[in-house]
Order: sequence, then structure tokens, then C-alpha cells
Amino acid sequence: MNQDDIDADVTDRMLLQRMSTGDRAALNVLYRGYHGRLARFLSRLTRRPDIIDEVINDCFWIAWQKAGNFHGDSRVSTWLMGIAYRCGLKALRQHGDEPVENTDLLEQLTPDDDMDEDRELRDWLSKGLDHLSADQRVVIELVYGVGHTLDDVAVIMQCPVGTVKARLFHARVKLRNVLPALAGDSPKQKENAP
Repeated sequence: MNQDDIDADVTDRMLLQRMSTGDRAALNVLYRGYHGRLARFLSRLTRRPDIIDEVINDCFWIAWQKAGNFHGDSRVSTWLMGIAYRCGLKALRQHGDEPVENTDLLEQLTPDDDMDEDRELRDWLSKGLDHLSADQRVVIELVYGVGHTLDDVAVIMQCPVGTVKARLFHARVKLRNVLPALAGDSPKQKENAP
């Protein structure tokens, strides 16, 4: 973790402490600070904006209720991502994950901070990620998009680090084969190859 991450976590811990005493302003600050990150993360789990929005609200409702129970065993961001992940899985079991018809709603939920990035590249990567399983997309997003360590991802997904490593490995192999095909090139190696 760099100094900015440490400072952000200290601030988040103070916000959780204030939330545990019923401070709604602290909840509002935490919500605004994490909404975009959670929306982007959850968009890798499902493409349904209604579920994403519901899960974010559920996540912060749980965080509001459990703020006093946070013991600091992980970063606040890891704790919130774990809550969002479990809420997302629960919502998918309840509602399914049928494709979304209105992609404008999904774009509204994604953060605006990457507006300067090349839209074509983002679309190409997004199409590649669509070829992965939900667990593989989530691992890719948590590691490369959010910047969590493999240990953090294991905590969030409540699975062994070895499982996280395997999902990441298979996701990278699949992307290595799928992305060139999406760009019009032929893949250089087979999907099952190490």
C-alpha cells in the first residue's frame, strides 16, 4: 500500500467510527466515495443496472448497521467490497442475470473518472471480459481495476488465495486468446495451455 492508500483507509476508518454513532453525514461521505468504485466492480458481476444499484444500497445499509463491528482486520475498502460481492451474489440468486436491454443505464452507473481513456480500448476490453465467467471478471476487476492484493481478493470472495490465483490465471489465458480475435487477429496459443 502506498501512502495515499494508507491515508484513505485512515479516513474511511474514521467515517466508520462516526457511522457507528449514528452520523448520517459520515455515511453520505463514504457512500459518495465508494459508489463509483462499487458500481464498476459490480458491473463485472452482472450487467443489470437495477441489480447494481440495489446491491450498492444493500451494501451501505449493512455497512451502516455493522460499522461498529468493523475490527480493522482488513482495509475498509476490502470490507465494503466483500459486503458488495456477497450482496451481489444474493441478488443474482434472487433475480437472475438476464442481459440488460438499456445500456444507457449501465453507462450511468460506471464512474466518470475514466472519461479521458480511449473509449475504443475500454469497449474492446469489456467485450473480452464478457467472455469470462463472473468469478473471473470479478477477480480481474478487483486485482487490476481496483488494485486489491490477492489476499484481499480472497477475503472479499471468501475463498482460498489459491482459488483466486487459479481464477486470475485462467482469466488471463482466456483474455490472451479472446482479445486478439476481437481485434481481428488470430490467437497465438490454445486456451488450455499454461
